[in-house]
Amino acid sequence: MDTKNKLLTSAERLFDQQGFNATSMDQLTEAAQMSSRTLYKHAGGKTGLVKQVLSARDKRFLQMIDVQSIDDLFEALKTWTRTEGARGCLFLRAYGETGSNTPEITDIVLSHKAAFHAQVARLVTGTIGPDHPNLGTLTAQILVLIEGSTAAAIYQGEDAITAAHQAASTLIAQASA
Repeated sequence: MDTKNKLLTSAERLFDQQGFNATSMDQLTEAAQMSSRTLYKHAGGKTGLVKQVLSARDKRFLQMIDVQSIDDLFEALKTWTRTEGARGCLFLRAYGETGSNTPEITDIVLSHKAAFHAQVARLVTGTIGPDHPNLGTLTAQILVLIEGSTAAAIYQGEDAITAAHQAASTLIAQASA
């Protein structure tokens, strides 16, 4: 693994486990087994490192949810929870910790959430059609179910995602009737 990937992997793990603010630069250099000079060379500072970690995670997540149906989306979310852990959305945690006072972080979080919303909208459109009068409402409802199940998975595990999937299926069946 090259230096940059080693840094991003170590930083993501620490940020995910401890939070962004609670993770010190010393902890990051120790976890990545590199000097602070090397860390700053590759990341430019903590904000730059958070930005790079979120960008890498965004790419992985969007690839994971590049699916063809709502059912597949919920299965992908279960897989994500199994492989990445169930500690809530790292993007929302970053946004919450920075209080939206760091524009670089805010931009990445909002961009990620917009891409996620677009994917859910695409899947809902494929399920009920582009002219359905409740398309926007149903998309918003499913998005809230997903976000809520991601948070509830912290203490309920995959069962939270399964419950959200069942609720989404009910909403889709009602919209399709």
